[in-house]
Amino acid sequence: MKAAEVRELSVKDLQERIETEKVNYVRMRLNHAVSPIEDMSKIGKARRNIARMLTVLSQKEKNENNK
Repeated sequence: MKAAEVRELSVKDLQERIETEKVNYVRMRLNHAVSPIEDMSKIGKARRNIARMLTVLSQKEKNENNK
């Protein structure tokens, strides 16, 4: 998910998407521990997507508090 797409989401949608992505990330890591996945970059991409969404969420919350 690109940063521009993340910025278009509302705060509530972002929070829901972050929780979903965290669950998927943990599941992916557990599956990798049992049987290694072919594309290791998927784990890194998932982690970066979560970080990107958390960053945008904190920016949006900060802007709402300043208004």
